[in-house]
Amino acid sequence: MRKLRISFVLGLAVVISAAQTPAQSAVSVTLIKAGRLLDPRTGNVLSPAAVLIEDGKIREVGAPAQVQAHLPAGAKTIDLGGASLLPGLIDGHTHLLLDVIVPPEAESERHLNGKFAPELLLAIVESPTKRAFLGAQMAREDLESGITTVRNLGHSGIDGDTELRDAINAGRVPGPRILASARKLITRGEYVQNLNPALAESILRQEFLLIDGPESARQAVRQNVFQNVDVIKVSADENLTLPELAAAVEEAHRNHLKVAVHAIDKTAIQTAIDSGADSIEHGNEATDEQLKQMRDKGIFLDLTPTAYNHFLLKIMEPSVVLSPAWRSARASADASHDQLYDQLVERVLKSGVKFAAGTDMCWYWPGKTCGQASVTTLLNLRAAGVPALDVIRAITTNAAEMLGWEDRIGAIEPGKFADFVAVAGDPVADITELERVQFIMKNGEVVRNDLAAR
Repeated sequence: MRKLRISFVLGLAVVISAAQTPAQSAVSVTLIKAGRLLDPRTGNVLSPAAVLIEDGKIREVGAPAQVQAHLPAGAKTIDLGGASLLPGLIDGHTHLLLDVIVPPEAESERHLNGKFAPELLLAIVESPTKRAFLGAQMAREDLESGITTVRNLGHSGIDGDTELRDAINAGRVPGPRILASARKLITRGEYVQNLNPALAESILRQEFLLIDGPESARQAVRQNVFQNVDVIKVSADENLTLPELAAAVEEAHRNHLKVAVHAIDKTAIQTAIDSGADSIEHGNEATDEQLKQMRDKGIFLDLTPTAYNHFLLKIMEPSVVLSPAWRSARASADASHDQLYDQLVERVLKSGVKFAAGTDMCWYWPGKTCGQASVTTLLNLRAAGVPALDVIRAITTNAAEMLGWEDRIGAIEPGKFADFVAVAGDPVADITELERVQFIMKNGEVVRNDLAAR
């Protein structure tokens, strides 16, 4: 009997060893060659360039002759010709599980926050399964436009973005890397109001965690920690107190999580600064003194140029009948908004505050995929006065630092994930090249290669 057991164990060991040997020896090695490689951090361009990738990570970057000398037998080579290679794009603020279709003018005017709240409520009360499939579609569309990492900041139900993240990481669905926040923390009355009292609590808790005092703020963070989030999102309005937000930040930092705070007006921005938040989302009304405080404390400003350049008109005109009066009022409001945003950008650039960029994308844009709409939105920063190289930094190296992932993404450097995009021209000379991405790689795997047919 003892001999039988020994024979069985030895036989099992041989089987396991045989099963492991091919997997252990099947190291995936790929060489990427391109006419130019942009380092956003320095602005330097390597031309020509080669990148050696091993098991999804960058092993070496340099001149083709140098890198090819270390190429192992059987390695795959992808020649991108004269294309420009740069890091995969990062959207620092998005909402993949929300797709707001702006209702007709009369309908919007009958509701508080009428352009947004009715569709948000519909998303909350409809099937979570339906919403999950929407998120999967949006994630795929982002990746197909060259966005290889996103930070999803709320509006995804209780666990929509954490489960979508895990599904992508497991290879079940295609999509970018996701930093998920689960439910955002808010004070009662923000986003939606005037709900049926018999249903209000259930509806709100499907989408939000309510803050009512410092202890409830701590408990809200802990609930999201239970969902295995990557970041905490708090929405600051005039009702959120400094002790409440400070408690949330302290609890998040205790759990090694960064805190992103939605803050638009001066009061909310100051509360976010004083609480020790890691990033301030939007920050439209930030004063020069507040920008200085953010710079000195190392707080990121996450610019979201979503409403810039007649955004609402562009998404409504194809499907909504607009009255002449509404159109005129909207055009005037847009012009005023853009002027103020130009001034904000100018002050941000002068202040030296660290900034990244996000799309705040949650809107249906007829004729565009989620990814296409997102890239177009990010490039609004160039029209607002941000130099092209700084726009690229805002959605690569700077964004990676804001997310706390500068050791993984945001640059084409040894040890980082092999997340790249390539364009035919020079994106610094013409930033709109990023709307025409020709090659996408995530984790060393080709997502798209339109250059192969050339």
